[in-house]
Amino acid sequence: MELFKEAHINLLKHSRSVVRRELIDEIDWSHRLIGIKGFRGVGKTSFLLDYIRENYPDPKDSLYINLNSFYFTGRKISGFADEFYKRGGKLLVLDQIHKYPEWAEELKICYEQLPQLKIVFTASPVLRITEGNNFSEDMVKVYHLPGLSFREYLNFQSGENFPKYSFDELINKHVQIATEISTKVKPLAYFNDYLKQGFYPYFLDRGSYFSDDLLKHINLALEIDVTYLNQIELKYLSKLRKLLYIVANEVPFSPNISKISNEIATSRATVMNYLRYLKNARLINMLYTNGDEEQQKKPTKIYLHNTNILNTVVPSNNDNATYRQTFFCNQVGMRNNLKSGDSCDFKVNDRYQFNVGGKYLEASGRTYAASDRIEVGEGRKIPLWLFGFLY
Repeated sequence: MELFKEAHINLLKHSRSVVRRELIDEIDWSHRLIGIKGFRGVGKTSFLLDYIRENYPDPKDSLYINLNSFYFTGRKISGFADEFYKRGGKLLVLDQIHKYPEWAEELKICYEQLPQLKIVFTASPVLRITEGNNFSEDMVKVYHLPGLSFREYLNFQSGENFPKYSFDELINKHVQIATEISTKVKPLAYFNDYLKQGFYPYFLDRGSYFSDDLLKHINLALEIDVTYLNQIELKYLSKLRKLLYIVANEVPFSPNISKISNEIATSRATVMNYLRYLKNARLINMLYTNGDEEQQKKPTKIYLHNTNILNTVVPSNNDNATYRQTFFCNQVGMRNNLKSGDSCDFKVNDRYQFNVGGKYLEASGRTYAASDRIEVGEGRKIPLWLFGFLY
């Protein structure tokens, strides 16, 4: 216990997050059991250390543990938590809960036997927390930590503190909002850099190695998060990698499942399962024209999850249209209901129709235009970069 406490204090002292994530202010921290899910490298550890610094200044009140530690191959979480609680502990943070085989059973024991102890844990986005684990939604609250929005990236790079906006606010006041932002900073001067390496926060200290780091995280997500947590034999990893590469080279596209199944030499049903696994791992996004994923199995359109993954998996792809649509899908879809439109690129919240394109794209009829390379729009023509201010 003392060694863990010493490591905890050193970690808080010598690590410092330079981008404070506003999810901290959105979580209901009154719950005793909270899960934070997110892609590798998205900043889950820094996020929780920031929360500890802000809310638990007394070192004896909190403890951060990384479950990669070999210590927990021979020690139960519930027993460790009980000892920590009896020593006056109030908050136990368990990083990478999926690394502990009996995590669900142990967390349930802690919840039932230690009612005064708060536990916050991080997990892979693939991990099923409430499904099949006897956790009710009242017992554990799960949140997703996304990558940096363009707003967060711009705030860090420019030193400004621009607020986020709801989708309706952005639609109704976009000229005013864009004008206010553009008088303080030139957003287009930062936009292309964000598309290439601004979504994942490790660009801050490893900018020159960003693509190498992201490629490593993508492969680890496939090798561990997708295969291990979905109980897929490792021999099928090559098919998953090939599927992701096929998607990356063709996005945005309407998938031909039969053609893809022939290319990776597996069944149509397996292709559909693999696509869902990639979506759950935050590697791709799938859109539907009508209904949701359960009602309509085949997606209408597939995109990579964000432009940084696109740039890393297929660095030779310089198609502006692909980057623009991937950005819109990622930033708008993070907090809004997004569908593929019949007569437009996207339908947002079952109300707004959007086409996405360059500076000369104009609104048409009831369809809005999300136009790149403009600072301020007019009417139904809105700057594309402004959709990065939704979270």
